[in-house]
Amino acid sequence: MKKAWIAILALVVLLIIPIIGSYNGLVRLNEDVNGKWAQVDVQLQRRADLIPNLVATVKGYAEHEQEIMNNLADARSRLMGAQTVADKAAANEELTSALSRLLVIVENYPNLKADANFRQLQDELAGTENRLAVARKDYNDSVQVYNAKIKSFPTNMLAGMFGFSARDYFQVEAGAKTAPQVKF
Repeated sequence: MKKAWIAILALVVLLIIPIIGSYNGLVRLNEDVNGKWAQVDVQLQRRADLIPNLVATVKGYAEHEQEIMNNLADARSRLMGAQTVADKAAANEELTSALSRLLVIVENYPNLKADANFRQLQDELAGTENRLAVARKDYNDSVQVYNAKIKSFPTNMLAGMFGFSARDYFQVEAGAKTAPQVKF
């Protein structure tokens, strides 16, 4: 009788250990996705923080371009208020478009391009665009690993039982896959 209980206990342990390992693996992958999203969010915030300084610098040279400045401010506000990955991606596209229009204005003001503050802000913006691209790639790579794990058998059954669901990729609109060009 004692051997039967030991066998049953051994069988239960052999079944529970993989479940615990799979669950912990899903938790780690989910947290990795959350961490990578936080990095994307940091870069989006950094980008949004640079915008008011860039706008203020350009305003001194291009006061009659108020509509573009307003569009840029509105796009920044929408990015700051976005909550979901999809909303942030859409707001990011709008901000990218507004920045592109601002950079077209800059081409018409040679004195502005020579301004040291403007050049520094342009460099900061270009660096932020690069950091954002890397953070977006890291996030999407993490989402891919996580989503593949929760869709794979037998982990998919465990994922469903514990409420793990697929995560959204941070996607950009077609045609917006290039960062605004910084030209001097």
